[in-house]
Amino acid sequence: MTNEAAKILGDFLVAQIRQESATTRKVLAAVPAGNTEYKPSEKCMGGLQLATHIAAADAFFLRGVIDGEFKWEQPDLKTPDEVVAWYDAQLPALLDAAAALPPEKLTKPLKFAIFELPALDYLTMSLKHTIHHRGQLSAYLRPMGGKVPSIYGPSADEGIGANA
Repeated sequence: MTNEAAKILGDFLVAQIRQESATTRKVLAAVPAGNTEYKPSEKCMGGLQLATHIAAADAFFLRGVIDGEFKWEQPDLKTPDEVVAWYDAQLPALLDAAAALPPEKLTKPLKFAIFELPALDYLTMSLKHTIHHRGQLSAYLRPMGGKVPSIYGPSADEGIGANA
């Protein structure tokens, strides 16, 4: 891959992550404080645990691409408000740093678990990971007593024709 192609793809992916992070923040902010241990089955994470995982993973993937190595940092977040505050404190600077990366860093192979891929691929993996888990969390919201925000269009709780 050429440096020019890497930069174009990197700019595109960071812009997509930035856009998705705004939507993710809305879903995280919709987690109600009263029923954070809700999970649809014993095989699932509880609501607060899933929200924390989403926030931490978004930072993990960006930080790994920026630093050139992956190190998991598990924030100790006790409430949905703490998850949102942590996300707000982490993501903007990480997104700005990722946007400023030179193409050489974007094409550098990085190791993570069983993978060894160019850094750009982890930006794509980050998008997929977040969208997957955000979908799970959005399905938890009503049973938890919350409302589902608009994600890719209106929901029954927010937007055109929403039932208030």
